[in-house]
Amino acid sequence: MENTQKQGRPLGFYVCSLAFTFERFAFYSAKWLLAVFVVASFADGGLGLTPADGAKMSANLVAFTYLAPLFGSVISDRYIGARYLVPVGMVLMGAGYLVGANATSALMVNMMIILVSIGTGLFKPQTNAITGRLFKDKEQLDGAFSIQYSFVNVGSFIGTTIIGVLTLSMGYSFSFTVCAIVMFVAAVGFIFGWRYLGEAGKRPFKYDEDEEQTDVIEETKEEKKPLTTVEKKRIGAIVLVSFFSVIFWVFWYLAYMPVYYYWGGDAGLADWTIGNFTVPTAWFDSLNALTCIILGPVLAKLWLKLSRRPQGDLSMFKKTSLGMITLGISYVIFTLADIMRGEALASLLWILAFGIVLSLGEMLFSPLGNSFISKFSPPRLLSTMMAVWTFAVFIAGKSYGWIYEFTLNFKFVNAYATIAAISIVSGIILWAMDGKLKGLVVDDEEEEENFETAASNPPHDIDKSKK
Repeated sequence: MENTQKQGRPLGFYVCSLAFTFERFAFYSAKWLLAVFVVASFADGGLGLTPADGAKMSANLVAFTYLAPLFGSVISDRYIGARYLVPVGMVLMGAGYLVGANATSALMVNMMIILVSIGTGLFKPQTNAITGRLFKDKEQLDGAFSIQYSFVNVGSFIGTTIIGVLTLSMGYSFSFTVCAIVMFVAAVGFIFGWRYLGEAGKRPFKYDEDEEQTDVIEETKEEKKPLTTVEKKRIGAIVLVSFFSVIFWVFWYLAYMPVYYYWGGDAGLADWTIGNFTVPTAWFDSLNALTCIILGPVLAKLWLKLSRRPQGDLSMFKKTSLGMITLGISYVIFTLADIMRGEALASLLWILAFGIVLSLGEMLFSPLGNSFISKFSPPRLLSTMMAVWTFAVFIAGKSYGWIYEFTLNFKFVNAYATIAAISIVSGIILWAMDGKLKGLVVDDEEEEENFETAASNPPHDIDKSKK
């Protein structure tokens, strides 16, 4: 492996992180472009479809870019080295955006979605896997992935901010083309960065010869044993929490649709002008990325401060329940904006407040995901449980377009007040379940102590890091 380091991290880490910056620049820009392009009139360069159609197409883009990585991972695990799939994925995404730039029908938009989804499947899990294999000291991984998440948000912020302005002056086709060019340039840059990746991703991951190989053999033997009662309970907990994840992400993605179609656009009910400048609705996406960048270190300091209390930090489940409650509060802001505006246009400050609170909810809820499953899943079913979590997000992504179409049958205030209530009640239920869910952590700690005792008695050499 390449030993060249930058501030204690391999240069290959920055190759992967910058790849995410470029990819998220293009993806989040195109996600917004797709939603507004398909509903724009023919005279304005759009397809002239309904907001419901735009919401469902946007939902398909989100959903299938979560589903495709499940299949892309199989390719890099068994057949082709991940580093070779990454630039191929980038080129496919770029090709998809070029199709979007020349789209004249819903069929062509769907072709763009297919290409971008396949490209994401070849790019996203492979780049994450390469990052994980660049570090010999696995204790650096939490910090590394946190930094990489910042690269992701920077890409999203820069992309939607720039593309939002470009679209106003140059049109949809030009903006899609910019997204394509960004991906092609990123693909070339990643290939040039191969030299800094060492051996990571050269071969399918099944051929990796590392210190965990003997553990894989032992785990294969363990697969023949029936699941214990504790393991069954944990699987049930993962499925249950995945259900809450579906609720959260459905409402989180849904939030963007009324911003684009009800509050934004030519017939929008909010005033997006500041002086002579019209704020692009893409900047709502930029607001989310910027808020996440700012809140990251703020929340990290808050959790550290709470952890120093006698009673310790809030549990993961309480944090995520607060995330759901906060998401509900953001929808309360939505409904108040519609009530308070009367017959006039709503102030842009309402949209600003909604976006900030929405992003806060995301930052509170997001710790649940992979860390929860890694902690509680039986090792032999880790990949399966990860797939359950990913599939939950796929369901959320696929659903929010249809749910948005359903909300159009009701008054705005009634529809979104109901969503606010569902989210807040779900958060309260999750908070109430905290004690039972934390009981799994106690079980885990007790098992950890048992492992430590067994490890001190030869010949039982147990690697506790596999827990």
